[in-house]
Amino acid sequence: MSIVVRDVREHELDSVLALNNAAGPAILPLDAATLRSSFDSAEYFRVAERDGTIAGFLVGFGSDSGHVGDNFAWFRARTPAFFYIDRIVVASRRRGGGVGRALYADVQSYAELRHPHLCCEVLLEPGTDHALLFHGSFGFREVGQNVMHNGHRAAMLMKELCSYAWVRETYGDALPDAPWMPMPRAQSRMLAHRPTGTCA
Repeated sequence: MSIVVRDVREHELDSVLALNNAAGPAILPLDAATLRSSFDSAEYFRVAERDGTIAGFLVGFGSDSGHVGDNFAWFRARTPAFFYIDRIVVASRRRGGGVGRALYADVQSYAELRHPHLCCEVLLEPGTDHALLFHGSFGFREVGQNVMHNGHRAAMLMKELCSYAWVRETYGDALPDAPWMPMPRAQSRMLAHRPTGTCA
């Protein structure tokens, strides 16, 4: 069956939370309030669906967001503009089946139109070599390491998004309205709640 990547729906947050907290030691646990905050504020929060069930998800924030976190702050102190992958999780039974690659292809397609760099981290724990190899195969390189407040050490990874400069020079802030190019979630919610008759 094919993999479908789409925006998460509010009623799916409990399933996403369970998926996250069953992912193992390489993924930090979440509580419902933190996940809800991500749903309300993340620029990108999408799930990968396979055989009618959620097989993975990815959450991301632009560098100008109000996101709070050790690793996000590390990148913001060193890089003027970027898109940050806060979390990617793939269900254990779906690992190796292309779900992670589908999510990364989708988030790169989104980010390269809006941000010059794509950033993330991998916890340097026993058994995470596969995650470093996965990211290396996508063109990420380590730009430093960060010791988080909880004592975990993370490899800080970055990838230059080569299309960004051309998109910026060609379109500026006025990207065309195309069905394959989703609007940032925060902007979508703002438009959805704008009173009728209000000027843009």
